[in-house]
Amino acid sequence: MTSQQNIPPTILRRRQVEARTGLCRSSIYARLTPNAKRPGDFDPSFPRPIYIGAKAVGWLETEIDAWLTAQIAKCRNG
Repeated sequence: MTSQQNIPPTILRRRQVEARTGLCRSSIYARLTPNAKRPGDFDPSFPRPIYIGAKAVGWLETEIDAWLTAQIAKCRNG
């Protein structure tokens, strides 16, 4: 058995995602929704938030880490 089976998922709140990615609040949400005023900001690969309450969302840490790794690889290889 691997030890990862017992590790519960970690949910990052918006401020933690901001700190992790270096993006501000508006840039995070701009990556989630296509917008004619900001067409270059939409990124379908950016992780979708999960709803953890009536007015609360969070992002899975593993998905944010995977997105960051992909961004680094994209910059290094392209």
